[in-house]
Amino acid sequence: MSLFHTLILGFIAGVTILLGIPIGRLRRPMPALRVFLNATAVGVLLFLVWDVLSAAWGPIDDALTAVHQHSGGLAPVIGKGAVFFLGLAVGLLGLVGWDRVLARRAARPARIGPGAMSVAERPGRSTPGWTAGQRLSLLIAIGIGLHNFAEGLAIGQSAATGAVGLATVLVIGFALHNATEGFGIVAPLAADIGSDGPAANRPSWGFLLGMAAIGGGPTFIGTWVGHGFTSEVVSIAFLALAAGSIIYVVAQLLGVAARARRMDLVATGLLLGLVAGFVTDAIVTAAGV
Repeated sequence: MSLFHTLILGFIAGVTILLGIPIGRLRRPMPALRVFLNATAVGVLLFLVWDVLSAAWGPIDDALTAVHQHSGGLAPVIGKGAVFFLGLAVGLLGLVGWDRVLARRAARPARIGPGAMSVAERPGRSTPGWTAGQRLSLLIAIGIGLHNFAEGLAIGQSAATGAVGLATVLVIGFALHNATEGFGIVAPLAADIGSDGPAANRPSWGFLLGMAAIGGGPTFIGTWVGHGFTSEVVSIAFLALAAGSIIYVVAQLLGVAARARRMDLVATGLLLGLVAGFVTDAIVTAAGV
């Protein structure tokens, strides 16, 4: 398959992340709705953690099997294992540091010059920087973007080797995945009520499209890279990075859910998110991939 047609497949797989983006504009003061949406996002992300870790550990498990069958040595196990654990650590601890940087910038008072309005006097803005919901949305988008880059690599590699049927099925499955992932990105933004009312913290369409680009764009980029470059180690690295970052985000969202004291809504949302993740994955598996 040509690079042009392969890139079209990558674009289709990534663009469906836009389907869940409008939910981020919801602005009704309904605490129960926010708890449910956050819990559903956690369910989707928990599925992604399982999916990503399984894919990243698979080559290491194969290398261990080769050692057991005396058809391979320990060097591939050690090398791939090191990449796996290093990527996991960087993804998890890296987002911890990045989140702290964003929080400090948000809390930093704005500089006020002569004749300038103070932050409190500025219309439609109560605090400088991003809200906690916007920062969390960015972290989710980064984690999902790393995951989607690895998915793009799979699409590109399949198309480059002539496995058009496999590439097409992968696109269908990943497109469905991305549709649920878009919702996961914007769930922390839905019903994010500020001190100045429901509209104070409403994210702009530009912000939402930016989060969609961070989360879905790497699918297209990964497809491009995968069409001309194949590396199992690179795939492990990006999958491990994605797993670490998503685990951090899940911990953050679970903290929000715990404070809500509505385990009925949390459990229902978790179940819905997990079901959505496994159903879309089942479509790919049922096709023989």
